[in-house]
Amino acid sequence: MNPNPRQIRLVEAVRSHGAMSVEQLAEMLGVTLQTVRRDVQRLAEAGLLARFHGGVRVPSSTIENIAHQQRESLHADGKARIARAVAAQVPNDCSLILNIGTTTEAIARALLRHRGLRVITNHLNVAAILSANPDCEVIVAGGLVRTRDRGIVGEAAVDFIRQFKVDIALIGVSSIESDGSLRDYDLREVKVAQAIIEQAREVWLAADVSKFNRPALVRLATLEQIDRLFTDAEPPPPFPALLAEAQVRCEIAA
Repeated sequence: MNPNPRQIRLVEAVRSHGAMSVEQLAEMLGVTLQTVRRDVQRLAEAGLLARFHGGVRVPSSTIENIAHQQRESLHADGKARIARAVAAQVPNDCSLILNIGTTTEAIARALLRHRGLRVITNHLNVAAILSANPDCEVIVAGGLVRTRDRGIVGEAAVDFIRQFKVDIALIGVSSIESDGSLRDYDLREVKVAQAIIEQAREVWLAADVSKFNRPALVRLATLEQIDRLFTDAEPPPPFPALLAEAQVRCEIAA
């Protein structure tokens, strides 16, 4: 589904609280109970929320409920292999933008021996990692810092990113769906990622195989906007055909 702005607000509110009653959601959104129930029904059918008697919660199976520190250990080996593969293709003396994510953190660690890099990021963890490289200039976007993962989001970050034009954007996403769309959960984060794509001469996507066919709320981009995909295993059908149609060069990290 393509949720409307009210439904996006609903999901974000539930994600913030863990669980909410239908009455609480109706009051927060300024709509009727019937409207909330219809929205909840559609969001639950899409796997974005889980219903219980009188309320709604975030599905217990979604990775977004797990704390950042715990998510770092999920598919850690695959992320490390992806990071090494990406770093091997990044030349010295180039400009990069890295967005938010545990995969981009792994890429930052793999770039610590590169020389002459100029890196722009909206992730404080990425900035902290790369600041240990004396041959790397790190520029941090301004904006709102999310406490759960130290990512920087919001309109100030979007405006900041738009000042630059870089050689390569290295981005991670939460979801690659079977319609060829790239998706994530936080609309504010997506807006920054979209600006990053716009300000790059090449866009490289780093995503472990668990991201394929995983549902997420907000559309970020399409495969047609990506130049190269780095992943840790052969993508399942129908993605090989979609990647070929979009002319995306897919690299499987050994």
